[in-house]
Amino acid sequence: MSEVGDGLHLRRATDEDGPAVLGLLGSALGWGDDRRFAAFFAWKHRDNPAGASPAWVALDGDRIVGLRTFLRWELEGPDGAVRAVRAVDTATHPEYQRRGIFSRLTRLALEELVAEGVQVVFNTPNDRSGPGYLKLGWQKLGRLPVRFRPTSAGALIRLAGARCPAERWSLPLEAGHPATEVLAGPEIAGLLGARGTAKAWRTRRSAAFVAWRYGFEPLHYRAVLVGRDVADGVAVFRARRRGSSVEGTVCDVVVAGDDPRLRRAALARVAAVAGIDYVLTLDRPGLTLPLPGQGPTLFARELTAAAVPPASGWQLSLGDVELF
Repeated sequence: MSEVGDGLHLRRATDEDGPAVLGLLGSALGWGDDRRFAAFFAWKHRDNPAGASPAWVALDGDRIVGLRTFLRWELEGPDGAVRAVRAVDTATHPEYQRRGIFSRLTRLALEELVAEGVQVVFNTPNDRSGPGYLKLGWQKLGRLPVRFRPTSAGALIRLAGARCPAERWSLPLEAGHPATEVLAGPEIAGLLGARGTAKAWRTRRSAAFVAWRYGFEPLHYRAVLVGRDVADGVAVFRARRRGSSVEGTVCDVVVAGDDPRLRRAALARVAAVAGIDYVLTLDRPGLTLPLPGQGPTLFARELTAAAVPPASGWQLSLGDVELF
């Protein structure tokens, strides 16, 4: 346990802290009585096949008043595997804000993560929290540009008027197949193995990873086949309401040999889903348009000797950055 000199103590979180941590997050983030948030937290931080998320807490006596959590994430690049974590959930009790708890917890966490051999920490903070990460040694790598494809002229008009955030939870759909069923089949391992060598930094995908990543039922992930069977390729998506429009997020596209023709076909399959007004993607297939100034901004900090490339040297999907 680390004492910080103003009556607060910092330490690694334990399983016994779970109820207090959820209570802190619920009050700080406005979860209310929605039980999906507790299930979501457990899915994200306990079920991850890369390992349970390390977390640190600040205490005033026995009371947890601050939290800092990192999500384990496996990357691969041209030079091989990269041990990484994502800087994700953080909260400070309103009565204890402006006491440097976020910075203190982050510094302690980084010290211990370096000792564990973690090479890189990255995230996509919003404009409000980004400056705080720069002060802690993060680099701003650049924006991950989002592209879109409207499904009709009327949908384009609705998109122009949708100037509000998309709803958090997905709309249930009947189109395609439940992602859990498609990604649990034996063919998915072969498809993932046929992606080829990484030419940029990307998420290291395995059958266990995709089954976990798209297996949280309340998010209603769906999958469409690019060809006649899974061996040709799969696109994973979900639909959310944004204002008066329905947005289709293309979370992941995995196709045989990473063939650009099949990637375009995958996007077209999602765009054809009834009720979706437009699709969003970080991919660059044909028939998509840029959304100027839109898209998450990638931040990272090297913890060991792993030279982090700029955003253009990463190959991420929306499924890699949404929710986290």
